[in-house]
Amino acid sequence: MIRVLVAEDQSAVRQGLVLILDSAPDIEVVGEAGDGRRAVELARELRPDLVLMDVQMPVLDGVSATREVVAEALADVLVLTTFDLDEYVFGALRAGAAGFLLKNADAKDLLTAVRTVGRGEGLISPAVTRRLIAEFAHSTHGTARSTADRTVLEALTRREREVLQCIGDGLSNAEIAARLEMAEATVKTHVSRMLGKLELRSRVQAAVLARELGLCG
Repeated sequence: MIRVLVAEDQSAVRQGLVLILDSAPDIEVVGEAGDGRRAVELARELRPDLVLMDVQMPVLDGVSATREVVAEALADVLVLTTFDLDEYVFGALRAGAAGFLLKNADAKDLLTAVRTVGRGEGLISPAVTRRLIAEFAHSTHGTARSTADRTVLEALTRREREVLQCIGDGLSNAEIAARLEMAEATVKTHVSRMLGKLELRSRVQAAVLARELGLCG
């Protein structure tokens, strides 16, 4: 069961999201928040698996709330945005969001996104992916490593470098396991170690770094 906290300031939108999520047998909405500060408080109290976070909220914006939730390792964060490329998305990426989804996504895409992030796999809406990574990798915003240096790869094993490349190609753990002919549980271990060595907060940041390093086509 994936336990979800929904953070959205518009009550009608929030109720709609809750209805969709509650319709899934493997997803449970454990809390609702109407502002970013309350979202952080509830994340500390409820320890959900995932926070579905709107970026534009009162009291504390979604980017700042994401930063606190991720920094305290309270939950993974799936960010909802009405714009496919803006400062909010860049900010959420820097803050360590595990995924990004446009608000106009249909119910099926929303459930798929929640399940994907719930499995510990980062996700960016297909409408955002290529533009976000390309813009971010070549912008002045940068990741934690704004100027990618291939020497960072020296800290990784050969398998970890291969996993990083696969993440840059947008592959899921199952797809990485198939490509590299290893167990999915082994892939998860490599991903966790790779993120730790590179001091990255999410797979999405790893995808950007892989692009910056020219590991992907």
